[in-house]
Amino acid sequence: MATLVVLQGGKAVEHPIPDGETVLGRHPGCTIQLDSNTVSRRHAQVTKVDGNYFIEDLGSGNGTFVNGKQIEGKAQLVHDDRIKLGPILLRFQSEGSALAAPAQRPSIPRPQAVAETNHDIDFVDEADDGATITGTLVGVGAGGGGQYGMLDVRPEVKLKAVIEITRSLAGVVDVTAICPRILDALFEIFSQADRGCILLKDEKAKLVPRAMKHRRAGEDATVKLSRTILNKVLSDKTGILSADAANDAAFSASESISSLDIRSMMCVPLLSHEGEPMGVISIDTQNPISQFNEEDLDLLMAVAGQAALSYEGAQLLVSFMEKKKQDGEMEIARNVQRALLPTDLPKAEGYEFYASYDAAQAVGGDYYDAGMLPGNKIFLSFGDVAGKGVPGALIMSRMSSCCQSTMQFVHEVGPAVEAINHHMCANAVEGRFVTYVLAIIDLTTHEMTLVNAGHMSPIIRRADGSLFEFPDESVGVPIGVVDGYPFDVLNFKLEPGDLAVLFTDGVSEAMAPNDDLYTLEHLRKFILNGPKKADELGKVLLADVRRHANGRPQNDDITIMTFGRNPV
Repeated sequence: MATLVVLQGGKAVEHPIPDGETVLGRHPGCTIQLDSNTVSRRHAQVTKVDGNYFIEDLGSGNGTFVNGKQIEGKAQLVHDDRIKLGPILLRFQSEGSALAAPAQRPSIPRPQAVAETNHDIDFVDEADDGATITGTLVGVGAGGGGQYGMLDVRPEVKLKAVIEITRSLAGVVDVTAICPRILDALFEIFSQADRGCILLKDEKAKLVPRAMKHRRAGEDATVKLSRTILNKVLSDKTGILSADAANDAAFSASESISSLDIRSMMCVPLLSHEGEPMGVISIDTQNPISQFNEEDLDLLMAVAGQAALSYEGAQLLVSFMEKKKQDGEMEIARNVQRALLPTDLPKAEGYEFYASYDAAQAVGGDYYDAGMLPGNKIFLSFGDVAGKGVPGALIMSRMSSCCQSTMQFVHEVGPAVEAINHHMCANAVEGRFVTYVLAIIDLTTHEMTLVNAGHMSPIIRRADGSLFEFPDESVGVPIGVVDGYPFDVLNFKLEPGDLAVLFTDGVSEAMAPNDDLYTLEHLRKFILNGPKKADELGKVLLADVRRHANGRPQNDDITIMTFGRNPV
């Protein structure tokens, strides 16, 4: 039986032509009803006579055209003739040449290869947008079926498609490769698709093309996207089915119906596990016979839901792998920084030395060092870099190498600090300075010379039980701030039983869970009543700071150095 293929509203519908007369028009009583105000109530009729088919205009207002020519009276139809009734386009299919049985979905053979193209996308503004929305499917947050659409619509087809997309994306961890794989799977699921693209939001929430496919190499692969539709898809989390037939001029009967630029397009959101849109998938077809329908839209919503979860899972896996790599690198950095600190403190008869270092992060900005000098002397170097973490650790490493090289050649505290300050001021990083104390103890005379460059004064507990701190006016500027600064050299004689404590502000500013600070006043009281030996005092002081924090994570690096003369 011959058929008439009617293209209207972005769809192609076949109508078998029975024997006798087949009337086409707007009236409901017509054999084939055409929904257009520019089509007459009884516009034309097709008649079968002795196996041949003829079309006749029934006095319509806009005329009947066959292959671009207006007919008068009857005109015989042959296979693939193009018919135009007002804006309605039809194609005549002779007996034995129908595209498909009525129970099957018409389709045109599609090329199997999917060509990858550059991200060539034409965004159409609302004023120039001729798209007609023919269907919508609401996603998460609007009372619909969620990411997977309406699960009661063709559940077996939907399940098969979700399994197919899941299998296609299994094991893919490269986020740059996952989007093309999604499109490859979609072209398998939707055999009528001609072009497709995936756009994802960047850091500025701007849609950026991440993948694009088209079915035929050598053709114009530009994907046209309506800004109106994109905005609606993202704002309403809605899947949209649209069709944009070309204007009347493009429908001129001189053109073959099979080559008309009638585009059916589906656009759906990619929703995160929190239900927020992170991008869109758009596919379209120019096949006039196999246009997309609302069931296709529902199927694409289901597939997009699984694709979004796969993409998000790949992102999380990549982030996890990057985090593990960073953790490994930070562990190496921690070991490198620990290697910059002295493994053993000097041993001198009648003296004790202790130091501990605990970074708030993997690496930190606190610093200490100690070593022997010619003339039976010991130097003690102690500092706190402005800042924590990696930036502080980098400055700390520079400070450590600078101190080591300086103390090999300069054995007086004043010139040594001036040399260290000069070196650190050269190529200094803005805002990165070091509060610093350098002390040199003469083990013969027990005289201690000291320079304080912006740090808190050492707290010295004398043998008689009193506390001593250097006056504030003796404190100079931090290292790395002013080149050539004249630092004051301070003197103190250590008597038997005298014990000194150097500390960073991670001690005095340690915070309890209720935000209470450890405070300098509490530190002074603890030192005053603490053990008499330097190593014991350092250990119990660190334990007391941790007791005060009561499990709260450190907000700053904690470094303690204690030293002094043993009691007689």
